Amino acid sequence: MWIDHANPLYLGIDFGTSGARAMAIDTAGSLHAQVSHRFTSSPVQNLATDWQQTLFALIEQIPSQQRRQIQAIALDGTSSTVLLCDATGTPLEHPLLYNDGRGIVVMDQIRAIAPPEHIVLSATSSLAKLLWFSQQSYFHNAAYFLHQADWLAFLLHGKLGISDYHNSLKVGYDVERLGYPAWLRSLSFFHLLPKVLAPGTSVAIVKSEVADRLGLPANCQIKTGTTDSIAAFLASGATLPGEAVTSLGSTLVLKLLSRTRIEEERSGIYSHRLGNLWLVGGASNTGGAVLQQFFSPDKLAVLSAQIQSDQESPLRYYPLLQPGERFPLNDPNLPPCLEPHPQNPVEFLHGLLEGIARIEALGYQRLQALGADALTQVYTAGGGAANSAWTTIRARHLQVPVLRSPQMEAAYGAALLARGGWGGGEVKR
Repeated sequence: MWIDHANPLYLGIDFGTSGARAMAIDTAGSLHAQVSHRFTSSPVQNLATDWQQTLFALIEQIPSQQRRQIQAIALDGTSSTVLLCDATGTPLEHPLLYNDGRGIVVMDQIRAIAPPEHIVLSATSSLAKLLWFSQQSYFHNAAYFLHQADWLAFLLHGKLGISDYHNSLKVGYDVERLGYPAWLRSLSFFHLLPKVLAPGTSVAIVKSEVADRLGLPANCQIKTGTTDSIAAFLASGATLPGEAVTSLGSTLVLKLLSRTRIEEERSGIYSHRLGNLWLVGGASNTGGAVLQQFFSPDKLAVLSAQIQSDQESPLRYYPLLQPGERFPLNDPNLPPCLEPHPQNPVEFLHGLLEGIARIEALGYQRLQALGADALTQVYTAGGGAANSAWTTIRARHLQVPVLRSPQMEAAYGAALLARGGWGGGEVKR
């Protein structure tokens, strides 16, 4: 079976923390199929096996007619979720997830080899996990160190040792010079690291046995992927320098497209390459989790509708769950400021939303002060995107248009990579 080139589709697959989702789009970006599948592993089961079963089950859920039209597939996975594999691509142990901090025991080693303030200087970085692996008894059988998206793509195309420069950032890959730095090449296990390509690069056609099993065209291309957060950004609609995405989830995450790369490790600011542009990011500890401490979702909706959002609240809150902030202020001891607490819950919520919006504006000001492009437009993702009062408040502070992202699913961003770019920044390089 070969591809129907008259009506080609492009499949994006997103592997998150609790499950996976797939979206098939056409050349114009219109959605033709959308499916999801939750992970089933218990702690005693092999997580990698669950991923493999989920990947195939997810594709099989897509209607057969759409499957026969899929021209290319790209996947995203959680950043710094990694596997150590033998020469056949079989994991030697359970994968280490994105938030696994066992690398804390090798931090002195990383400080001795990596440049000061490098992004790998974190207990959860991919490099920290690789160094931890190197101290285990099974390490002598290792042939490949792969990220989640790399390994999942291998299951489809059969080529080992290939990654993309988004996933490889936290193992130490130099995304500016597009190569591994000398300090990383000097490590005794450097040979385990994958060859790095631009996200969205064609690697190979799907393996024949996989195509037969899943009902995919024999010449369906499998492409290099990205991380889940970058895929979500690609889905947002932002394509030009100065455009940004704010994620209003449990925390507040800012991402701004810039022609200038920005790095400030102490504040958690770093840049991903997007073709010829840079995606500059920072994350605050404020966000929706603070709101949930005081209000149920239903109460939030009712009270928000009563806020006079065109008027600034006199309350000057810095909403945090506990002491400590990363960005735009870098102060591990910064206390929450939630006083005074008015009796009127509408006034209290107005103050909280105003405080979070003020922090967002300060965050973008911080990125611009460090050299990023001037902010021109903000797309919004996450649960807070539906709150119209909050949107009005944020637009007043940001002084630029604030729009809800037309697409907020990382799988859609991965589908854009499969299609051959997301519309800006020349993804391929």
